[in-house]
Formats: sequence, structure tokens, C-alpha cells
Amino acid sequence: MKKFWIILLTLGISLIISQGAFKEPDSITAVMLGRKLFFDPILSRNGKISCASCHKEEFAFSDTSPISLGVHNRKGVRNTPSAMNMRLQVAFFWDGRATTLEQQALIPLQNPIEMDLPLATAISRLQNNAYYKKAFQSVFHSLPNANNLAKAIASFERALETSDSPFDDWRMNDNEDAVSESAKRGFAIFNGKGRCIQCHFGPDFNDVEFRSIGLYDAKTLQDSGRACVTKKKTDLGRFKIGALRNIAITAPYIHNGMFKTLRQVIDYYNDPDKIVPHSINRDTLLNTPMGLSEQEKIDLESFLVSLTDKRFASKAKKSQSFKK
Repeated sequence: MKKFWIILLTLGISLIISQGAFKEPDSITAVMLGRKLFFDPILSRNGKISCASCHKEEFAFSDTSPISLGVHNRKGVRNTPSAMNMRLQVAFFWDGRATTLEQQALIPLQNPIEMDLPLATAISRLQNNAYYKKAFQSVFHSLPNANNLAKAIASFERALETSDSPFDDWRMNDNEDAVSESAKRGFAIFNGKGRCIQCHFGPDFNDVEFRSIGLYDAKTLQDSGRACVTKKKTDLGRFKIGALRNIAITAPYIHNGMFKTLRQVIDYYNDPDKIVPHSINRDTLLNTPMGLSEQEKIDLESFLVSLTDKRFASKAKKSQSFKK
């Protein structure tokens, strides 16, 4: 599950650049420009929130609230996922309504619940801003427009890759001391009894498919997920399978943020019927309980925590619901 070293080298350079001081417009890159835009409230109607308001950097660019608030404290409809490790993904948003990061970048800006800014207004603001006018000319050799605005933000998001976790140190560098014995047992459960590998695999532990884990019953749980886009009954309750890297610090979990801890997520997967007994269109992989013991649940959580990039190590440790 090792990422290609060329990609890593490129991303490493991009991250170093993006995390440094923002230089003058004549010496910046698309990644640096995208980062400035990501953190700038100029792209919201009231000029008070930015992309980073919901995608908090210290929490792997996710939010800590079940549902984020947009302009004028308008409540959204779904949990804000991490914006990290997007480079290899092929669908964006929980329902997959966008197929590129460029498409994804412009949707929240125009969403009336989120940033509520017409695209034409956003472009006008940037063109009338001396700094951005010069910066876009420097990077894209043109004035700000919808196309290069999307490219700039997407460039920054593509740079947010992580692959320096204890798990990587263990599996890629053969460092047996990088993770605990509990995490090693958890990895075995992840690949076997837990059946997690069926949906979470590859460099970022995700999949391109949309699956229903049983959180749609048309009564108390009414978000139909992918079906909102495709209008197909077979897609009722199906959502994007997100990456698991840094999962320990991106709580709360699932599209509606209903699970506050990783342990709650594990308990749900262990026996979904105990929590949502009358789900519609639940994946057959979850037809039977896993039957995990208390120790196996602890081990599985320990493995998931080991997927946290080392820069977030202190937060990952605080997130654990068990004691080693």
C-alpha cells in the first residue's frame, strides 16, 4: 500500500512550500495561492467564513461539529469530511456530486447554506483586489476567473497528502516498534474478521464505490445519499467510502456526524441492527454481526489510530477511548 515515491516527493515539496510564509505575488505558486484562498473569508457572502472555517487544519482539515455552520450560522445538512488525501480520489462530497477537485472547489462557495456567494461576485471581488489581481497574473498569466480560481484551490487540496504515520513506518520501513502489538492485531482483524478491507483498501484505505452501511430508514434517518444525485432506488442510503488516514482526529463520524468516537463506529459495524434495526438497502457485507470481543474492538481502534500522520500525533493520542 505504498504510494509511488515520485508522487510523494512532489507532494512533500508542495507541502513545504504551502506551509511556509506566503511570499509576494511574483514568486508564488498555484499551491500557495490556493492556500491563501482556502483561508480567506473573501469568498463568503458576509466575509466572515472561509473554507478553513469548516475544514480545520489542526484536525486534518475536517470539522469538530456533527454538522457545520455556514454564513449567518446557517446549519448544513452533512458532516464536513477531511480535505486531506484527495489526490487519488475520483468522487467528492458524500454523494459524489463532483468528479474533480476543481468542480468540488466551487460548489461550497455558491451553496446558500455554506458560503452563499454567487460565482460572478466571487470573481469580481478577486479582480478588484490588488493582491489577488497580481497573484493570479503571476501564477496563471490572467485575471481571476472561475477556471483558475478552481485550479488554485484544487492545487492546494492536492498537496494535502499524508503518508508518514506509525503504520507506514511499520509496514514500509519494517520498524516493528512503530506500532503497538494491539495495533498489529487490529490490522489483522481489519483484513479478516472485521471485513473492513472489503471497502477500505489501497494507499488511503478507501474505495471508489458508494456503499450503504445501513444508516437510511426513511423515518429517523432520511438522507438518501447517492440517490440524491442518481435518482436511483438502488442508491438509497449509499455514500462515498472515505479515506481512513488521520481518522482518529476527524470525529464526529459518518455523513451525519452521529458517532462521536471511533469506538461508537466500531460498535455500530459490529452489530448494525442494535442501532438501526430497520435500515433500507443495507450492504450485504453487514448482514451478519462481526462478533468482535472487547479486546478485538480495542485492537481495531488501535490500528485505526496508527493511521494518523505524525504531525497530528498528540491529538490522536487524546482521541483514544482505551488505555494501553
